[in-house]
Amino acid sequence: MKTRFIISFFCLFTLGLIVEGFNPPASVKPQPIPFLYPKSWPAPKPIFKYNKLTEEGFQLGKKLFYDGQLSSDGEVSCANCHQQFAAFSNYDHALSHGVNNSFSQRNAPALVNVAWMPYLHWDGAINHIELQPLAPITAPNEMGSSLADALLRLRKDKSYPPLFKAAFGDTVINSQRMLKALSQFVGSLVSCNSKYDKVIIGKTQFTSAEAKGYQLFRDNCSGCHQEPLFTDNSFRNNGQSLNRFNDLGLMQISQLQTDSLKFKVPTLRNIQVSAPYMHDGHVATLGAAIEHYNNGIDTSRNDIDPLLKKKFNFSTAEKSALIQFLYTLTDSSFLRNPRFGQGNPKLLKKHQ
Repeated sequence: MKTRFIISFFCLFTLGLIVEGFNPPASVKPQPIPFLYPKSWPAPKPIFKYNKLTEEGFQLGKKLFYDGQLSSDGEVSCANCHQQFAAFSNYDHALSHGVNNSFSQRNAPALVNVAWMPYLHWDGAINHIELQPLAPITAPNEMGSSLADALLRLRKDKSYPPLFKAAFGDTVINSQRMLKALSQFVGSLVSCNSKYDKVIIGKTQFTSAEAKGYQLFRDNCSGCHQEPLFTDNSFRNNGQSLNRFNDLGLMQISQLQTDSLKFKVPTLRNIQVSAPYMHDGHVATLGAAIEHYNNGIDTSRNDIDPLLKKKFNFSTAEKSALIQFLYTLTDSSFLRNPRFGQGNPKLLKKHQ
């Protein structure tokens, strides 16, 4: 990929030092916590190498994630479009809703296992998790704010200085710290306890229908949706037509004609609860999504991904079995984990 319109991580770091001042060494030591994931999984991206994961940083990030003060109207938070019960996607909404009753042009993707993603957004415009919040915060049809205004609102909120002090050693509230805290929360959203995961480690077994669906998946879908993350994090043209927004996907970033209508391969984890589907949410059900690959692609098109040149031709029974398997990727403990939900845990309260 030759060129990308991305915000440089180095530039953001430098901005934090020059514009907002160098922060003194921390006088309060936050409590380090481990980043846990299955040993059999590939190593995640080193998102916590220069942003040490701590309980205080995580809790601050969680409060920020659910706080509408990051938006211009004080109402639209990250959680508005990324709801826990929907695997941190926007359930039953084709397009994200923003300030002033505006709409974005894309479906909010599920925030699941983000620590393994080298690029973020459907078009891969962001290359680091700490940069990602800048896009929705400043987008006029999402949170509609500026970074400076969002920070000003946080500084006026008396609950935040002690939380920043607990996480970073003093009460300075700046962009670098805000983005690091958000990254600690979002980066910790690991989903790895579905029925599928329990089958893999021998704790349970698939039903006969689920087992048949698993085999169909491995034979037909695993080229793009690779286990255990159920995505290969690539960008592919899956045969969709140009939509009403003239969204060209990756091509808008790379400016390469060969990238036309290529979008990020989404994870299938928790797909049962993250409808609607595709980058613009125009596919309402999981059955309809499978039917797109079954009969909805013009395989003669030169621009579609080579893996889709052959029609799948799933029977009705096979589609049912495939759906039964995909349901085993639902991680109920992740969807209901109070650690990720909105609220004021005791650890956060003690600093207020």
